[in-house]
Amino acid sequence: MSVRKRKTLVTAVALTAGLTLAAVTPALAGTAASHTTRATAVSAQGDPRNVTQHVADFYGAYIDAVWANEDPSAGASAKALRAFYLTAAAQKKVAAFEKKNHADGILFAQNVPVKWKVAYTGSGAGHATSRVTLTWSDGPDAQVTRIDVQSDLKTLKITDLKPAS
Repeated sequence: MSVRKRKTLVTAVALTAGLTLAAVTPALAGTAASHTTRATAVSAQGDPRNVTQHVADFYGAYIDAVWANEDPSAGASAKALRAFYLTAAAQKKVAAFEKKNHADGILFAQNVPVKWKVAYTGSGAGHATSRVTLTWSDGPDAQVTRIDVQSDLKTLKITDLKPAS
């Protein structure tokens, strides 16, 4: 076999092996972790004066803290977030729910959602209401729950949370 044919054969084998490895590696990498991390092109912005944004900031940070249950600082972070974002009365109501139901009084569940979104639903009498939608799994049949969150328009503090009817 000539040198030229040998180089062509070696190049073809190397190219095939490389393409096969490139195709198989992502599939293998996706099967190892229970908490899969996703990198997506997302743009985020906020306004600390916006009451709905305030609720969204709270739920985003709170879910991050309870999701990271293996992190020793996660429990303290979740507690600090509650103290910062909720009024004292709302914190007491959450604690009472948790004692009675043995579930998280912010999420109204025993587990952690994989996705969340917040939408403004109205305001009046010095309060605004936001609807928090929690998605509990991926896929077309994912379970979704909703929570109505009431906030004080002046302080932006959460004054009440309840499962949406």
